[in-house]
Amino acid sequence: MEVIAHYLPQFHPVPENDEWWGPGFTEWTNVTRARPLFRGHRQPHLPADLGFYDLRVPEVRAAQAALARRYGVTAFCYWHYWFDGRRLLERPFDEVVASGSPDLPFCVAWANQSWSGIWHGAPDRVLIEQTYPGPEDEARHFDSLVTAFRDGRYLRIDGRPVLFVFQPGELPEPARFVDRWQAMAHDAGLGGLYLVAGLGESDYAGHHDDGFDAGVWYRFPFGTDRGVELRERLIARGWRRGPRRSPYRADFPAIPPGLAGPVFPCVYPNWDNTPRAGRDGVLATGATPERFASEVRGALDVVRGLPAAEQVLVVKSWNEWGEGNYLEPDNETGHARGDALARELRRAALGHGPATDTGRPRSP
Repeated sequence: MEVIAHYLPQFHPVPENDEWWGPGFTEWTNVTRARPLFRGHRQPHLPADLGFYDLRVPEVRAAQAALARRYGVTAFCYWHYWFDGRRLLERPFDEVVASGSPDLPFCVAWANQSWSGIWHGAPDRVLIEQTYPGPEDEARHFDSLVTAFRDGRYLRIDGRPVLFVFQPGELPEPARFVDRWQAMAHDAGLGGLYLVAGLGESDYAGHHDDGFDAGVWYRFPFGTDRGVELRERLIARGWRRGPRRSPYRADFPAIPPGLAGPVFPCVYPNWDNTPRAGRDGVLATGATPERFASEVRGALDVVRGLPAAEQVLVVKSWNEWGEGNYLEPDNETGHARGDALARELRRAALGHGPATDTGRPRSP
């Protein structure tokens, strides 16, 4: 089984963020300024063992990989940003590839969305627009990744390098994208790619017909969307009192049966993006490590039903601190979420059911 954690390579200054938000801006800027917005709201969430790290430091990346192994994560999936020949936040990944360290397997996920000001509470401000110029741009894009695809650590399924596309429905012609990238991979001697389509955060469901090898089911970890939907209606009428809230779900939800498989389940340790969005944010309440363990347990039931060579669990994410969405240890729960993941993986490997030390989560 593969346990793949999405990885945000943002925690280092870059000229673009200096220009947009001020010198030295990183996600830590938002994280450290976060404040409680209602009674019982826990903010800020601050890092424990790894501190306020800088991803330009090799020792930080090595320490992250060691923690990942402790928790049962088998690969990092680095978010990858490509805008008509322009790459952003590429330095940590490039250094991992060039240095050969750490030796933890990896793959990439193309975050093919326009960049807005959401990291700084200005979601309507477009910073860089995602465009799709055509085959020549795709060839340059593929060439920028081919060295990584050939790396011995690069994650492979069915012998092919794995590439996630976060929003395949945004591609002008997803089937032609698949055909061109598969052809380039064959021409490069890679035997093709294993292409994974992001599902669940849009209406796109044509991944199988378009030629993707698999999908991954992204769904926010909310037990109910009613509170969120109600507040959306109230906001439309001019009412606004703090972030949208919904309980963290008690069990992993069923993946829609109409989706052609395989479809990988995705688990979220937590969700609270108020460090980025302030009172316009969305958060899950009651997101304890025990409830995360229950989420993992249900997702592993789904994984066991997949073909043996394609049993994959996706974690979103390893270190998206501005979304309150991370496995790394914090000053509130320590290693509890990561160790919960490891514990559930061990139980699944042994064929055991839920253990009495965690139990089922209680209703909020």
